[in-house]
Amino acid sequence: MKAIGLACLTSLTIFTSPVTAADLETAPPPPVPSEWRYQLTLYGWAAGVTGDVGVLGLPPTHINVTPLDALRHLDGALMGSFGARKDDWLLLADLMWVKLSEDKSTPDGGSIDLDLRQLTASALLGYQLPVGVPNMDLSATVGARYQRLTMNIDLQRPGGLPQLSGEDVKQWVDPTVGLAMHYDINDRWFINALGDVGGFGAGSKITAQGFATVGYNWSETISTALGYRAIYTDYRKGGFVFDVTQHGLFASLGIHF
Repeated sequence: MKAIGLACLTSLTIFTSPVTAADLETAPPPPVPSEWRYQLTLYGWAAGVTGDVGVLGLPPTHINVTPLDALRHLDGALMGSFGARKDDWLLLADLMWVKLSEDKSTPDGGSIDLDLRQLTASALLGYQLPVGVPNMDLSATVGARYQRLTMNIDLQRPGGLPQLSGEDVKQWVDPTVGLAMHYDINDRWFINALGDVGGFGAGSKITAQGFATVGYNWSETISTALGYRAIYTDYRKGGFVFDVTQHGLFASLGIHF
């Protein structure tokens, strides 16, 4: 009886062991934790300016500065952005600082010196929407845009006419809502686009931004892009009027890690 029982136990082991091993081999692997992906972007923006500007309580003056004019009067610029993505979440920060100046004669024989420094900083948080389009990520965004404008004016007029000299500084923060899109045409070419609107009286009366780019991935870490960007702002407070649209072509270099 012991021999028969041992034989049965041995047979049971032989037949069951392969099944157990097979079950272990076909078990799904544990999920790989997702990681943050980052992108640092440096860009140059040849932006023209169109709209109405008034400082120091003076009546607003209409301006129309072409991108070429802006480049001629550019004294300095710093532009860049930093983005991060994980799963459905998107973080994006953008910084732009420019300094422009112009010296010109007035029709009455005087002179006017103008100096403008502008700082624009934006930050947004996005969440991917379930659009179901292959190779496309579309995210709804909420964020804020900070703007600081410093304008210096020195007006010298001959013959005892009134002179004007002073500095006007204004800064404000606008909440924004919008959409951000990334689409891979293939493993090399891609399209990026972003649009938002904000202000709603919290800072400016209204502000809006939009840009679209076509880019190329040279490697897993380097990409370049060419696009068009426009920012509209209507801010009025204490005799300061800034109702302008800044728009023009830009080129960018992206570093991915």
